Amino acid sequence: MTVPKVNTKEDTKFRVIQLLEENPGLTQREIANKLGISLGGVNYCLRALIDKGLLKIQNSWENSSKVGYVYLLTPKGIYEKSKLTANFLKRKMKEYKALKGRN
Repeated sequence: MTVPKVNTKEDTKFRVIQLLEENPGLTQREIANKLGISLGGVNYCLRALIDKGLLKIQNSWENSSKVGYVYLLTPKGIYEKSKLTANFLKRKMKEYKALKGRN
């Protein structure tokens, strides 16, 4: 039995959404560092999520000299996160069963 192929695009989208739900004020650089992906990859993923209506951006002023952004999940984004979570868990269960069958 072989281990199913990992869908890295879907996993990245899931990980970014999950991280932003917990920490909406993270910068793109912080997201990249936490997830171990490139800054360009994070930018591309965020733009895609915004274009699909899953995220929205709000300006945030942490202090008077620095403007930041907050990434917020939209209702559509919350729904998509639940679908991604279910798919992620299904894939992990298949991987577990495949690995368990090898022993």
